[in-house]
Amino acid sequence: MPADRASLAAAELRTLRSEAAVCRACPLWKDATQTVFGEGPADARVMLVGEQPGDREDLAGHPFVGPAGRVLDEALELAGIERSSLFATNAVKHFKFRARGKRRIHQRPSVGEIKACRPWLEGEIAAVSPSVVVGLGATAAHSLMGRATAIGANRGRPLQSPLLDAPVLLTAHPSSILRERERELRHAALRNLGEDLALAASL
Repeated sequence: MPADRASLAAAELRTLRSEAAVCRACPLWKDATQTVFGEGPADARVMLVGEQPGDREDLAGHPFVGPAGRVLDEALELAGIERSSLFATNAVKHFKFRARGKRRIHQRPSVGEIKACRPWLEGEIAAVSPSVVVGLGATAAHSLMGRATAIGANRGRPLQSPLLDAPVLLTAHPSSILRERERELRHAALRNLGEDLALAASL
């Protein structure tokens, strides 16, 4: 991306971030600490789209800084990709949860909440203009493809979304690796995620 185009993209992202910070398009803002917008180079060739901020992300205001973010870092290392070269964001920008004592338990966003947040994601994609977009998990897949889309049946091959020009690769969310009880299965899932990320970087 030319320097002037990168500067324009960075300015567009700053404007989107400011506007998203006061978004009231769905009720999730009421309980969340803050909007968690995407971060990364404005000229990134690969964009990662997760599902929604978790507890740590909600408090810090940055994407992928909790346990799932650490798994993502491991997968990126396996793929030989510098995280600083990627633009990372989420399909939904507010943390959806239910309280259980002092803990906040993640809840999957509804279709309406995904739809309400899609303009912010589309704005990020338009500004960055990545060569490939990686959807991490079911919520990201739904947002990027415009409908519920199975990860397993579509994993490992570029898809064309009706909502954007760049090819989409779907893969598991890093949090799913954390839920694997057996060590061997967890390591295999991590390797698979790393392979998917390497494939995205090669496109």
